[in-house]
Amino acid sequence: MARILIAGGGIGGLATAVSLARHGHRALVLESRGELTELGAGIQLAPNAFHALDLLGVGGPVRERAVHIDELRFMDGTTGQRVAGLPLDAAYRRRFGGPYAVVQRIDLYAPLLAACQASPAVELRTGARVRHYTQDETGVTVHLASGERVRGAALVGADGLYSAVRRQLVGDGPPRVSGHTIYRSVVPMERVPRDLRWNTVTLWAGPRWHIVHYPIGGGRFLNLAATRDDGATEAVAGVPVEARRVPGEFPGVGETPRRLLGLGADWRSWVLCDRDPVARWTDRRVVLVGDAAHPMLQYAAQGACQALEDAVVLGRLLVGAGETAYGQRFGWFADERRERTAATQSAARAMGHRLYHPAGEAAHRRDALLSALSTEDLYDRVAWLHGARVGVPGAAFDQPPNGGRTSARHRADALLTP
Repeated sequence: MARILIAGGGIGGLATAVSLARHGHRALVLESRGELTELGAGIQLAPNAFHALDLLGVGGPVRERAVHIDELRFMDGTTGQRVAGLPLDAAYRRRFGGPYAVVQRIDLYAPLLAACQASPAVELRTGARVRHYTQDETGVTVHLASGERVRGAALVGADGLYSAVRRQLVGDGPPRVSGHTIYRSVVPMERVPRDLRWNTVTLWAGPRWHIVHYPIGGGRFLNLAATRDDGATEAVAGVPVEARRVPGEFPGVGETPRRLLGLGADWRSWVLCDRDPVARWTDRRVVLVGDAAHPMLQYAAQGACQALEDAVVLGRLLVGAGETAYGQRFGWFADERRERTAATQSAARAMGHRLYHPAGEAAHRRDALLSALSTEDLYDRVAWLHGARVGVPGAAFDQPPNGGRTSARHRADALLTP
């Protein structure tokens, strides 16, 4: 079995290692941090993610840890009025072939880590920061920050938004700063009043801000994420914020979302970043996946979902790959994944601008549009995301129009137009 190097031991890197091992390869994961863990709060997982997890053999453990919610709920954050809701009931599961659930990040990461640790084909190394790579006709050499060199048949860059592999392969500079600041807090559920313990993903939309909350950790915690379109120009991550400051960042916030913000403690802030879609994901024996290939804003709730899809597709396409086939197979992978992920990146940006943050008359038009949609209308608009089935050629529960070849702009608009 050929050994494939993976830069990055996050969700995308571990999922890729599991997929490669299940398809006859050895994987060496090189993680820069000193331990293999996952920090952060909540992740939303649509049916396309659970399909990928099932193909990776970890769908069951993730389902056991997940909170299976009842509805995606959209509220006017200033008036407190309900605008629209997307039920996640049996009809939804029948249409899209699986559940929609939320997890704490560690509850997705831990089953992937356990699968890696249980596989004799996967080796995990910490404290191994990748600086750059070199390659020749027979393999790839990864150069670590320690000065050590590691050799493999190929390299998968799964090292995230600030990927060293992407920096060398694409060379497109730093990420794009969105101008949006997000404040995150995790609240023990016993501190949440019973009338606010909703088994939903609820979004409160206001003028140039929105607030999202849902239960995580098997219902033991409430995940709070409050985002302000404040024109931030500098990327920051995990900066502590005084609790008393956060409500003041959301002018006009209604009574219920204000109560929710008041529950938060140990707030931290991030400035959201992404990158423009690019055509080049491969360099002979080197390929990008996940956030290294297509980092996206949070607004479509698909970042982790798309990384899981990447892992499944890459593993399938490398079945039977010989020592000289990596460049070709990686090209096939990029061709299969590029359009879908670019569409998702574009949809996420459009949703942040046109769905979550309008003010004044634009917000009234949005509310009228959403409130007029039936449940089936809403299902139709998320079908291309939630209904995709990767890993089985030609299989899908709910294909988008034109066999999946609709443009990114069309797909983004499909979420926002009648």
